[in-house]
Amino acid sequence: MSSLAVPGAAALPRRAWHTDLPVLLVAVCWGASYLAAKDITTAPTVLAVLVLRFALAVPVLAVAGRRALRSLTGAQWRGAALLGLILSGIFLLETYGVVHTCATDAGLIISLTMIFTPLAEAAVTRTRPTPAFLGAALLSVLGVVLLTQGGGFTRPSAGDLLMLLAALARTAHVLAMSRIRAVQGAAALPLTTVQLGACVAVFALLSALPGTPAPWTVAAGLGVRDWAGLLFLAVLCTVFAFFVQMWAVRRTSPSRVGLLLGTEPLWAAAAGMALGGERLGAPGLAGGVLVLAGTAWGRRTAG
Repeated sequence: MSSLAVPGAAALPRRAWHTDLPVLLVAVCWGASYLAAKDITTAPTVLAVLVLRFALAVPVLAVAGRRALRSLTGAQWRGAALLGLILSGIFLLETYGVVHTCATDAGLIISLTMIFTPLAEAAVTRTRPTPAFLGAALLSVLGVVLLTQGGGFTRPSAGDLLMLLAALARTAHVLAMSRIRAVQGAAALPLTTVQLGACVAVFALLSALPGTPAPWTVAAGLGVRDWAGLLFLAVLCTVFAFFVQMWAVRRTSPSRVGLLLGTEPLWAAAAGMALGGERLGAPGLAGGVLVLAGTAWGRRTAG
């Protein structure tokens, strides 16, 4: 509302608080999404669950942004579709990863994107990261090594490695978004809708492979709790999260939104331990603390 555009000094804290709460709720939902995905997904049903999740979300986004979709140029459609292919790889890695590791590990390992992205950008632009940022990156990597050990020193699980690849894929997606010129002038809503639509197409094609359970077959076998988890992922973690981000960046700074969303791994760990009964062991707890400290330090030094 225009009445909030130029608040007085006394109104600023209330406005900031009202803006921060929905963004923080998005971070909570994203943190809990790892446990929700783990609860409703098995290795054979990953593709079916992904089809169902985004087939529920994309029509809502498409209806909301139908006018903006019609205004996209051919180049913007192609650029967004390319980004969607990368995004589909991210969701595949994350979902298969969380099936094969605990939700706590998944949420903490994926937070390494905040370290990988500035490092990759520095490599592309041939600039040298600051010593402080390199220290933060080293601290985060050490944290992941400890985190993946659980109660003792063992080989990282397949799920841990998949989540690490997902963090790298997220980094590639961020870099691609900043370098595909065609999409840089596109509005966020149609760009997101086309990307998620491309994801649905990829997941549907892969689910048609022989031996893969069909989405409608998996949907018919879901119980009430499973459908609640699926709707949580589609409605709150996808549709609600997108619109809150669009709303929030118009009322506060992008850096503030990013800082609040950066609490996602904290909520992933909280959900995994409080609701999922997960236990990390002493090395894992120490690793989680190091990952959080390293990514927070890296966020500040990169900014």
